[in-house]
Amino acid sequence: MVVKDAISIKRAAHPEDIGVSSRELANFFKDISDSNIELHSIMVLRHGKVAFEFWHKPYAAHIPHTMYSVSKSFTSAAVGFAVEESLISVDAKDIDFFPEYRPPVYDDNLENLKVFHLLTMTAGKDVSVLTDKSKKRWMKDFFDAKWAFAPGESWRYISENQYVLCAILQKVTKMTVIDYLMPRLFEPLGIDRPFWDTDCNGIEAGGWGLFIKTEDLAKFILCYMQGGKFDGKQVIPQKWAEESVKGLVSNGQYKQADSTSVYGYCFWRNGGCKNSYRADGMFSQFGFVFEDYDAGVIITASEVFEQKMRDCVWRHFPKAFIEENGEPYADEATLSKLTIPPLPELSKAPRCFQMEKRLEGKMIKMKRPIALNQAGFTVSMMPLAVFYMSADMAGNMDYLRFRFGKDSCKLSWSEGKVRNTILCGMDGIGRKCRITLGGIQFTVSCSAAWKNQNTLQVWVRPLESICQRRLTFVFDGNNVKMIPRSSPELGTIADNIAQGAGEFIGNPFLTRIAQSILEKGYVVLEPTHRGQIR
Repeated sequence: MVVKDAISIKRAAHPEDIGVSSRELANFFKDISDSNIELHSIMVLRHGKVAFEFWHKPYAAHIPHTMYSVSKSFTSAAVGFAVEESLISVDAKDIDFFPEYRPPVYDDNLENLKVFHLLTMTAGKDVSVLTDKSKKRWMKDFFDAKWAFAPGESWRYISENQYVLCAILQKVTKMTVIDYLMPRLFEPLGIDRPFWDTDCNGIEAGGWGLFIKTEDLAKFILCYMQGGKFDGKQVIPQKWAEESVKGLVSNGQYKQADSTSVYGYCFWRNGGCKNSYRADGMFSQFGFVFEDYDAGVIITASEVFEQKMRDCVWRHFPKAFIEENGEPYADEATLSKLTIPPLPELSKAPRCFQMEKRLEGKMIKMKRPIALNQAGFTVSMMPLAVFYMSADMAGNMDYLRFRFGKDSCKLSWSEGKVRNTILCGMDGIGRKCRITLGGIQFTVSCSAAWKNQNTLQVWVRPLESICQRRLTFVFDGNNVKMIPRSSPELGTIADNIAQGAGEFIGNPFLTRIAQSILEKGYVVLEPTHRGQIR
């Protein structure tokens, strides 16, 4: 659904007009480059207007971006509407909505679990982050999970809490969360109907799976900045908007100050900057609010170590917020620094026409990796980080065909019942295409190049997501090896998970075992695949 008469946030003619320093923004961009952070977009808000915006090519303003756990903040807003309409209460008991999961033996913890606990991550159910989401048994996984603590006694970040909230919302509203939010949130903010991953029953994931544009997130954050108002109209109930971003519960689970400075209704208070809060998603999707400055910073990115990105933000914000017209307008030299070179595609390389002629239109049949499939992990054109929280896992690339043109090549392949074709630039310029995998539509930027006489590289970047797939095909007679890799590398992602493993495991010996598995185990998830030219 496309919202008619879509509303855009007003833009300032110059950042300095509304108190944002172009010079400090230039310092931020230099810091991003020096820190080797992959920024996808940034939007800076001040006094209700956009002071500055940037999209790192090939990412673009009109393309939605995965939000990961920023989705939780939207789930919280949906609960707020339901509370305002007296459909539910934060004191309502979870099990009363799902009596079919009430066990035959009385469970005091379950009987005391409330909507408040789900909103604030104090529920106590310890659902593993490694639970196979493709099984589509999310509700059963939640109720079957062990108790880490009694509701309200401690804090643990469990994404399934927000899934349960979405299930409750469907029970009380008799509609999907998307449908419920369309007239209440999305249409008033001028946001097109977004995609939100669901389970097999159409219940939104809640804690993840939402895809929206950068400006959509900016509108949402601006609404909270203004006590629930947008464009002069009350959208989110004022009491809920103000209460959600307070420090309602203690969250001393992690080590960094930004992750231990109390938590609200799916919003984090920041430790790196006083009087500020954020919506926060994996791989550095952020909506920051600086309360003392009437300012916000919206970021989409692909930085595995989120604290690294947050520290970069703190080095330049709120320093970038100045008095209105407190600095002269930026000169051309400064303006030229407010950008980053486009993300890399494969460079133009000499063509291997003899091999291209041999491959033209031929079918390549791949052997299925049995062990990976039994473990629930399949190798897709999309990297694992794109799909591992999805209900509909893609994977098992097969029946590949190459067709070569003057300055590009087409690659067709099948994954399950879906077949896609991409156009890859071989002249150093990526080509944009549309594909569908795992029930999600992606805009992909694709390039290809010969590494040598029998080795072809293919890079595919899904612009709605955070990773780039890098495939290497090695041809030897009729035999084909396909070597899948990702950027960021799975090893880097595993390293980040390994560093956090100890925060949930009390036993030091078990912690070391878990970290070793995570640090080494990723290698088996991207093995060399073998096939034959038919």
